Amino acid sequence: MTYSPYFGESIAVLAIGGSFFLNDDVHLGILFCLLIILILLSAFFSSSETALMRLNRYRLRHRASSGNRAAQITEKLLKDTDKLLGLILLGNNTTHILSAALVTIISIRIGGESAIFIGTTILTFILLIFAEVAPKSIAARAPSKLALPSALIYYPLLKITYPLVWLVNIFSNLLLKSIGIRNTDEGKTSISTDELKTIVSEETKKLQPRHRNILLSVLDLEEVTVDDIMIPRQEIIGIDLEDNWNENAKIIKNSYYNRLPIFRGDIDETIGVLRVRDVLDSIVDNTFDENIILEKLNEPYFIPEGTSLNKQLINFQTKKERVALIVDEYGDIQGLVTTEDVVREIFGEFENNPNGSEPKIKNDKNGNFIVDAGYNIRQLNQIMKWNLPIDGPKTLNGLITERLGAIPKKSSSLKINNYLIQILTTSDNTIKKVKVSVEKAKKG
Repeated sequence: MTYSPYFGESIAVLAIGGSFFLNDDVHLGILFCLLIILILLSAFFSSSETALMRLNRYRLRHRASSGNRAAQITEKLLKDTDKLLGLILLGNNTTHILSAALVTIISIRIGGESAIFIGTTILTFILLIFAEVAPKSIAARAPSKLALPSALIYYPLLKITYPLVWLVNIFSNLLLKSIGIRNTDEGKTSISTDELKTIVSEETKKLQPRHRNILLSVLDLEEVTVDDIMIPRQEIIGIDLEDNWNENAKIIKNSYYNRLPIFRGDIDETIGVLRVRDVLDSIVDNTFDENIILEKLNEPYFIPEGTSLNKQLINFQTKKERVALIVDEYGDIQGLVTTEDVVREIFGEFENNPNGSEPKIKNDKNGNFIVDAGYNIRQLNQIMKWNLPIDGPKTLNGLITERLGAIPKKSSSLKINNYLIQILTTSDNTIKKVKVSVEKAKKG
């Protein structure tokens, strides 16, 4: 006698009901109908398992919080995947065993015991294609369309079969423990920032690229520091109380910034921050003097260098401040950062030439770029889609000086990555303007 792989599993079923089905009074058509029903049930169990496991949990949570009843039930089921999988596997294996038993009976009815092997081989092929591979492939492509309706079936079914599922899980967990495998909360832990970035980058195809970039910029706030976006010390615009008052009034009237640091002789001697609009009336009335400034002055807000933008944004909110002066370990001012700078880091540059000043980036007739060397490298990369190194100096001037090891002369040039940089103008040992030529990557 030839035995099938399912033959041993079907003996119990045959012992109970075999005599009934072997009776010639039971039409073969009924047996085939029962077999088709079992195959369809197996396809349902297989496809729903894949759909439920592939379901986007964040989208499911959103739908559940929006009041979707099916989503709420699905979320409850997925909170205990052991019991859910136990129910699915119990149902799937039961249909397989019953299918094997029916095929055995049908084979005996049609061709005798010698036909059992042929019948089992055909059943194996049918189950593999129509009850496993095809249903799971379909479910993987559209999990939400199948997962939620399936959950409405599984929820009451789990309550009915709970004792049996519980018993199966008990034996399963005991077996896992015996070989050193224990239940962990690895699948339930919160995701890291890097994992969230991957989700935003790869799983938000419906978002516009600009919106996706904004989300990624918000996530990057934890890694970017105030040093990366600050206005460098030498570029800080402020009011020196020892300077000519007409010059100070002109600075205030033409200022692009609403708040200016006030100091005596040197920026390290900052005594406060002035809100420009508080003294405009006195400038118009020609009553502008040091007493007016001191009267309207606000306390300066100092922060240490290396503070993350994420933390500084919170500090700005809690302390109700708009401007912060960045100091090093010796208390010397290194730069200035404002809430607008943080917003610009998230949303990008709003305008290239504020207050009608000369643009910091211009195109020449040959397709090159004339760039202000004091430009922040991070912002330059964001605007121009370049990849200049940002792990060292923060400005283009600092990067060029570091690479050359000295203050370069006019017309000097160097190459950084695929960017050819030529110095156009210098002043006071500082590079002012450069010309950048972008070399196209060679195709292999």
